Amino acid sequence: MRLGVHITRFNHPDGPAALGPELAATGEAAEAADVSRLSVMDHYFQMEAYGLSATEPMLEGYTTLGHLAAHTSTTRLGLLVTGVTYRHPGLLAKIVTSLDVLSGGRAFLGIGAAWYEREHTGLGVPFPPVAERFERLEETLRICKQMWDPQDNGPFAGDHYHLAETLCVPPAISSPHPHIMIGGSGEKKTLRLVAQYGDACNLFVSSPDEVAHKLRVLRDHCDDVGRDYAAIRKTVLYMDPSGTLDGFAEAMAEYAELGIDEAIVAPPDGAPAQWIERHVAPAARALAQLG
Repeated sequence: MRLGVHITRFNHPDGPAALGPELAATGEAAEAADVSRLSVMDHYFQMEAYGLSATEPMLEGYTTLGHLAAHTSTTRLGLLVTGVTYRHPGLLAKIVTSLDVLSGGRAFLGIGAAWYEREHTGLGVPFPPVAERFERLEETLRICKQMWDPQDNGPFAGDHYHLAETLCVPPAISSPHPHIMIGGSGEKKTLRLVAQYGDACNLFVSSPDEVAHKLRVLRDHCDDVGRDYAAIRKTVLYMDPSGTLDGFAEAMAEYAELGIDEAIVAPPDGAPAQWIERHVAPAARALAQLG
C-alpha cells in the first residue's frame, strides 16, 4: 500500500509570505518520504463543514500544483478533487494537460460534483441542483477523454456543453492520458461514473465493512459496463485530527486486505514539511510492508 499526502490548510504561523517556501519544502520532504501523491483542495474558502472558518487562508488549487511541480520530480500531483462547477471542461482539460506536460507526466485529474454552496454564492459561480451537477460531471469526463484523444479533435455536443473543437496541443505526457480519480462514494451515480470513466476511486475511511460494501457496489457497476474492476486503483482518505498517525498502519491493514492500493493523509496545519518528516515517512515505510 502506498501513502499520499493531501494538503488542506494554509494557515502558516509566519503568514502568507512563508507559504511558497513551505510548500517547496513540503515537496522535498514528500519525495524523501516516498510519498506517492501530493494533492490540494479545490476550494476558495476554507471548509466550514469541518469546523474551520471560511476566512482562514486558502490558495487556488491548480496554481499551487504548478508551484509544487517545480519543487518535485517523482510524486503525482492533482486536486482532491476538482469541483466540476468551477471551470469549463475544455479549459479544465487544458489546465490538467499543462500541469502534466510541465511536471513530466505526473498530473492526475481528481474530480467530483462539487458541494460548497457558500463559495459559489460568494464568488458568483452558478451552483446548479445536484442532479444537474452530476450531469455536468459526466459530460466533463467525456470531454476530457475526447480532449486527450489525439485522433479526435472534432466537436462535442452535450446537454450542458458544446465545443466546436477539442484541440489540445501539446498533448499530455501521461499515457494514454492523465489518470482520472473520481471522488465520492455515492452508490447510484458516483461509483457508476468511476466504473465507466475512472482510473481510480477515492473513498473516505469509515469502517472496513462500509468500504467493503462500497467496493462491492463498484464491482457490480464494473460488471454492468464491462469494465475490469482490477484496473481501477482504490484509494481512501484518512483524517487523523491529532496528526500523529499513531496506529495508522495497523488501522490500514484491514483496508489493504480489501484491495485498497493507497491511503491519503492530511497534515493538521499549514506547516506540513516537518510533519511529513516526523510522521509520514515512518508511516509510509510501515504501509509498504502491507503489500
